[in-house]
Amino acid sequence: MTGWAFILASTGLVAATSLALAVLLLVAERYLASYGKCTIVINKGAKKLEVEGGKTLLATLMGEGIFIPSACGGRGTCSYCKVKVTEGAPPLAPTELPLLTPDEQRARVRISCQVKVRNALAIEIPEALFRVRAYKGVVERIRDLTHDIKELRIRLAEPPEIEFTPGQYVQLEAPAYGDNPEPVYRAYSISSPPSDKGHIELIIRRVPGGICTTWVFTMLRQGDTVSLNGPYGEFRLSETDREMVWIAGGSGMAPFWSIVRHMRERGIARKVTFFFGAVAPRDLFLVEELRQFEKEMPGFRFVPALSGNPDADSWTGERGLITQVVDRHVAAGTDAEGYLCGSSGMIDAAVKVLKAKGIPEDRIFYDKFT
Repeated sequence: MTGWAFILASTGLVAATSLALAVLLLVAERYLASYGKCTIVINKGAKKLEVEGGKTLLATLMGEGIFIPSACGGRGTCSYCKVKVTEGAPPLAPTELPLLTPDEQRARVRISCQVKVRNALAIEIPEALFRVRAYKGVVERIRDLTHDIKELRIRLAEPPEIEFTPGQYVQLEAPAYGDNPEPVYRAYSISSPPSDKGHIELIIRRVPGGICTTWVFTMLRQGDTVSLNGPYGEFRLSETDREMVWIAGGSGMAPFWSIVRHMRERGIARKVTFFFGAVAPRDLFLVEELRQFEKEMPGFRFVPALSGNPDADSWTGERGLITQVVDRHVAAGTDAEGYLCGSSGMIDAAVKVLKAKGIPEDRIFYDKFT
């Protein structure tokens, strides 16, 4: 055997051994480790749970009817499921470090989907999460808004009504199917107005390989029963009278479709410019409805824009990335507020543009989904 062959063989043996050990550890963790009953004290005794150890803190709380928001479904990528673990916390996992600031780490904030319940814990969560509820509903309508975006209209059954603030979101459960061995939750902004308490509408864009969106697009049918929980989030209109700049793309339309209908119903007359980005005309939707709102609401203006090849169609409206369009339209020094919904990259770019226009970061609002 040559020297290189020996090195390659040795490297392969080490890798195979490491993989085998990792698998054995996972098997041992799942089937052999028994942590028995563990106590979780919430908010200094406001609630006390006796639970079986072994699951993540996120899953354990969900099993007890306490729903912590998790936009990534517990994969440890979104950082939404933060809770403060004041006693009994295990060491920080490597997966948590990129999601927690140094101040959060010092304050004992943890990513609950990455913390295993193996002993007694004391945690602190926002009081509002005690009001989050689980719902059963029936899919009343599924309609195509574009080639890759669907709208779900769900009639609530158990309980039959929901209270929420326009701008908030729910978590929809995708059941086990195919290669997906267990139910998972994904976060979607509510697109219906809060006056329709008996229904929830969601605008869902297909993500290639996405567990929940694949289920929605290929398996979910009108009449099916679905599970969801909520509401979550702090994204909502402020109580000021300032002019507003809304920026969205794709399914980021959802919270604004809820908010603008709420504004029309309540006669809220604040000035709004809604910038909506798409690639091509086929990616635009609800345009006619929003044009009608422009006629009915004097302070409302809708500005769709396309970022695709200008020679590919006869579009005569705004062109460029939506942040470029915002940069052209919003005057420097404007006394406005920014409201954003979209990808992390779009939100980061939009925040940069709005701050350059003189809008301070504490007047820029968003929920960043992953």
